[in-house]
Amino acid sequence: MAGSDWKSYSTPGGQAPQALSLADLAGKTVDLKSLKGQVVLLNFWATWCEPCRDEMPAMNRLQQKFGARGFKVIAVNLGESRGRIEQFLRTTPVDFLILRDDDSSVSKAWRVRVLPASFLVDRNGMLRYQLVGEAKWDEPSLQAPILELLK
Repeated sequence: MAGSDWKSYSTPGGQAPQALSLADLAGKTVDLKSLKGQVVLLNFWATWCEPCRDEMPAMNRLQQKFGARGFKVIAVNLGESRGRIEQFLRTTPVDFLILRDDDSSVSKAWRVRVLPASFLVDRNGMLRYQLVGEAKWDEPSLQAPILELLK
């Protein structure tokens, strides 16, 4: 599904599932609620998912491009070991936060059925957009909703 487009969430401004409190690779717990005030791109991925791996560099460019404006990319890895994730990051380094969903409970709460799956959460913690499949993050059409939420 390369070049997928954002889909508005069926209930615009619907509250994001609150079941997002996960550990990063250093073991520090990060809660989505603590990121209110920022626009968050939440991406569910795995190292075995080729489209997931392919879109990581472009998501990193998004973080670099919009980070200073209150934008944060968070990649949630589904069920893989810290060692496996770190091995992947040695060949594909990123500047954004990687969280671990060890038991896939968060991905289930967010109804993730296909990887990669991305969600755009506004500054108030409201789920605004969803995108399923590999995204070409450098395309202006995919950046437009991010820019809209950063205004």
